[in-house]
Amino acid sequence: MTTIAERISALPAPLSRAVRRVERALRVVWAVVSPGVSAVWRVVRPVLGVVTPVGWLVLVVAVVALTLSVVFGWQEFTYLGTVMLAAVAISSVFLFGRASYGVIIELNPRRVVVGDRAMGRMLVTNTSARKLQPTRMELPVGAGIAEFQLPGMEPKQEVEELFAVPTHKRAVIVAGPAESVRGDQLGLLRRALSWADPVDLFVHPKTVRLAPSAAGLVRDLEGQVSKKITNNDIAFHALRPYVPGDDRRYVHWRTSARIGQLMVRQFEETRRSQVTMIHNTRSDLYASDEEFELAISVTASIAAQVIRDGTQMNVVSESGVWLTQTVVSMLDASCRIDPVGRIFPSIREFARERTKRLANPSVVIIVGGSKMTTAEFRSVQSLFGSDTSQVAFHVDLGAQPKLGAVAGLTVITVGDLADLPSLVRGLSS
Repeated sequence: MTTIAERISALPAPLSRAVRRVERALRVVWAVVSPGVSAVWRVVRPVLGVVTPVGWLVLVVAVVALTLSVVFGWQEFTYLGTVMLAAVAISSVFLFGRASYGVIIELNPRRVVVGDRAMGRMLVTNTSARKLQPTRMELPVGAGIAEFQLPGMEPKQEVEELFAVPTHKRAVIVAGPAESVRGDQLGLLRRALSWADPVDLFVHPKTVRLAPSAAGLVRDLEGQVSKKITNNDIAFHALRPYVPGDDRRYVHWRTSARIGQLMVRQFEETRRSQVTMIHNTRSDLYASDEEFELAISVTASIAAQVIRDGTQMNVVSESGVWLTQTVVSMLDASCRIDPVGRIFPSIREFARERTKRLANPSVVIIVGGSKMTTAEFRSVQSLFGSDTSQVAFHVDLGAQPKLGAVAGLTVITVGDLADLPSLVRGLSS
């Protein structure tokens, strides 16, 4: 696709020079007038903002009607245009007036599981020294809007309104800000004022409780000896000749005195568990939205148990690294995960990019949908060393639970969340 500059260059030389001169002139003119345009727009924008889409339609029809009346002399259009302009003018009267409210929005509870009941409360107080006229209060709740008709309120009077929050889907539902609305009954003009900050409701995914230490999924590696040799640890390996720069605290003096040469201790590095979960959120890896939600529940269930066990862990997805300091923070993070398109060239590249700055894991858990192939699971497996335990959870909604192994990679097929505890227990058998 050619750019505008390339198209200009392709024109005949005289015409191209003329176009460029015009372009430079327009830039100079815009640089001069843009501050004034911006200042005018800042003044006009609030005025234009009170006109609703219906109001704009009425104004357009009025202008067209009056234009036809002037051009053709049609009195009917004169009457139509005048009536519509009068309607807009009369509607503007409803915009005037001051109000002073104190609004508190509360959600109880602030965190629920999908399908649980969640209630909200909006407490409105007249904080002015005079009586306020009846008005309409709008409260955005997620994708919907709750409307409340407030009565006339005396000074310091309080009005309480209750509302239900839909929790049928995992999400972060924002309630607020509350807005008092002034406007006409026809909906031509509308002026809204915000009175309270929004409040978040976290709708957590469904999870199941797993056995402590996930019954073999994450074995306690603390103190377990690896094959890596180091100069500073607790598991003694052997003695070697001293070289400049060695810490003299590890000199074995008795052996050194016996053979007449400084000898220092070598150690085998010990490890503790470090879990990395790689959760794929590419929409084309899942057969349906329900399958995607099942995968989120699988990841959240495993991560919650690992955190309860006190094991260090990270969870990554295409959008980044989840917060995993506590079970609650991890579940809150899971509420913000949505299906995405192809952000990385491949699943292997995604896993490499998202884990390259993390600590070396002792256990890697890969979660993907039914359309993720065994080859794609194994492409992630190849990123980590042979001493890293790796488990793949192949989420296939409605499939029979199954546990197998492919070239050193344990593959678990999950078709229902209720099957997860028994499948995880099967790893230790």
